[in-house]
Amino acid sequence: MYYQSYDPLGNAFLSTLAAAVPIGVLLYFIALHPHRDAQGVRHLGVSAPYAAMFGVVAAFLVSCLVFRMPVPAAVSAFALGSLSGFLGIIWIVLGAMFLYTMTVVTGKFEVVKESIIHISFDRRLQCVLIAFSFGAIIEGTSGFGTPVAIAGAVMVGLGFKPFQSAVLNLLANTAPVAWGAIGTPIVTLAAVSGLDQLTLSTMAGRQLPWVSVLVPFWLVAVFVKMEGGSWKEVFEVWPATLCAGVSFAVMQYFASSTNEFHLMTDVVSGVFSVIVTALFLRFVWHPKTRFLLRSEREALAREGKSAATTGSNWKYPYSVGETVYAWLPWTILILCCAIWGMPEWKKYLNALFAGVAFKTTLLGSPFGGTLSLPVWDMPALHNLVQRMPPVVLEGAKPEAARFTINWLSAAGTGVFAAALLSGLVLRLSAAQWGEAVVLTARRMKTPVVVIALVLGLGFLTRYSGTDAVLGLAFTGAGPLYPFFAAYLGWLGVFLTGSDTASNALFGSLQRITAQQLGLNEVLIVASNSTGGVMGKMIDAQSIMVACAACYEDPKERTHALGPIFRTVFWHSLAGAAVIGVIVMLQAYVFPGVIPVLPPK
Repeated sequence: MYYQSYDPLGNAFLSTLAAAVPIGVLLYFIALHPHRDAQGVRHLGVSAPYAAMFGVVAAFLVSCLVFRMPVPAAVSAFALGSLSGFLGIIWIVLGAMFLYTMTVVTGKFEVVKESIIHISFDRRLQCVLIAFSFGAIIEGTSGFGTPVAIAGAVMVGLGFKPFQSAVLNLLANTAPVAWGAIGTPIVTLAAVSGLDQLTLSTMAGRQLPWVSVLVPFWLVAVFVKMEGGSWKEVFEVWPATLCAGVSFAVMQYFASSTNEFHLMTDVVSGVFSVIVTALFLRFVWHPKTRFLLRSEREALAREGKSAATTGSNWKYPYSVGETVYAWLPWTILILCCAIWGMPEWKKYLNALFAGVAFKTTLLGSPFGGTLSLPVWDMPALHNLVQRMPPVVLEGAKPEAARFTINWLSAAGTGVFAAALLSGLVLRLSAAQWGEAVVLTARRMKTPVVVIALVLGLGFLTRYSGTDAVLGLAFTGAGPLYPFFAAYLGWLGVFLTGSDTASNALFGSLQRITAQQLGLNEVLIVASNSTGGVMGKMIDAQSIMVACAACYEDPKERTHALGPIFRTVFWHSLAGAAVIGVIVMLQAYVFPGVIPVLPPK
C-alpha cells in the first residue's frame, strides 16, 4: 500500500516546490525553451511531443524519488491516464475531425461556410456566432475538446488564420465547460463532494452567467487587436455581443436551476443564443461598418474597393434544401451526442452484451466483466494508493484504479456514429471514404501521442499525491479562500485537462476546507467547477486539439503549441480572477444568492 505524503521533505514550502517541478518543466519546454528549427529559425518552446515527454520524465522522477511512490505503481498510473485519455478524449476528437473532413471532401463545408457568411459578413460577429454560441452547443453535447476542434476547423475554413482560430476558440470554450458532455462535471462534483447535484448546478448558474455576458466582447476585442483594429472597432458591435452574451446567460441561469434541463444547460443556452443573435442581426440591428480580416482589407485596397461595399451585391448561391442538406452532419452530431449523453442510453449500451461475460488476468491483474463493459484492475495500483487527511476524511477508502472500457457508451462512439451516419447521408464514394480516413489519420497522429502523454502525466500526479500538495497550498488563504478556491479548480483543470477530472480531484478537498473555515459548502465546492473552466484554455491537450484542428501544415502545427499557450495564459489567469472575485462577493456581500441544500 502506498500512503500519500503531503510533506515528504519535512518542509511544506520545499515539498510544494518539488511537487511543482513536473508542471514547471512542462511549461518551460512548451513555452520558453529557446531552440532553432532545421531552417535556423529561432523558436520559444520545443515541439509538443518533446515538451510532453520532458514533463513526463520529471513527473516520474519527482513521484518515485521525492514522494517515494513505487515504480510499478507509477508506471501503472501513467498507463491508466493514457488509456483513459484515448477512450475519453482522443476517441471524441478523432470522430469529430473525421466528420469535419468528410464535409470538406464532399464540398458540403462550402455550403456551411456560405450560410454562416449569409448571417453576417462582419468577421467580428462570425467569431461570436461560431466560437461562442455554436461552440457551446458542441461543448454541451460532447465536451472534452470537441468544440475547439469543430469550431476551430470551421473558422479556418472561413478564412481565419489557424493561430487566431485556435486562440479564439480556446477563449470561447470557458463559460459553457461546467456543463460539458451533458453535465458530466456537475454530476462528478456532486458524487465526490456528497452535495446535491441540482443545488451545485444552480450555484454554478449564478456565477458563470456573468462570465457569459463578458466572453463575446472579450472574443471580439482579442480578434480585432489581432487584426490591427482599434478599440472603436471593438465597441462598434457591442449591441450584438451583448445580445449573444445576455441571451446565453439568461438561459444558462434558468436552465441550470431546473431539474429537467440542468444537465443540458449548454445545449439549450447555445441554441437559444444562436437563434436570438441571428434574428437580431437579420431583423433588428447590424453594424454600420463591416470589419474584415487584414488580408481581405489589403486585397480590397489594391483593387480600390472599400469594406463597406463588400457583399452588398452578394447573392446567396444555394437553395434552402441545399443548405439544410449541408448542415445535416452537424445536426446528426448534436443529436447523437445528446443521445449518448442520456444516462438511460448509457445504461442500455453498457448492458447490451451482458450475457457475454468473461474473467481472466492481464499482467497479473483481474480483467473481466462483459463484452459491452470490460474492466481491468490496474496492476500495482488498484486499491493500493491511500489518500490521507486533510485531502480526504479519516477512514476514506483506498483509491480505485480501474480502466473501464465502455467502448459502446463512450461519448466518442456517439461522435463516430454521427460521422458514419453523415457519410451515408452525404453519399460518400469509396474514394472519398478513403480520403477522409487518410487525411484524418495524417492530421491526428502527433496530437494523439501528445494527448496520451499529458493525460498520463496528469494521472501520475494524481496517484502520487503531488497534485494534492499543490492544492493544499491554496488552503492557507484563510478569509481569502473563496477567491483562491476558484484557482484550485483552475489548477485542477490545468493538471488533468478536464473540469470533470478536476472536480473528481479537488471536490472533496473543497468541501472539507469550507467546513474548516466556516464557509458555505455549496458556494466553495461549486467554485471548483466554475474556476476550473478558465483553466481549460491552457491545458496542453486542449491546445493540442486546437492545433490538430486548425493547422493543416504539420511543421506549423509542431511549433504552434508554445505561441498559443503564451497568448492564452494571461487570459486564463485573468478569467480565474474574475471567477474568484464573484465567489468572494457571493461569500461576503451577497450570500443570499447561494441556493439552500434540500432537506435530507
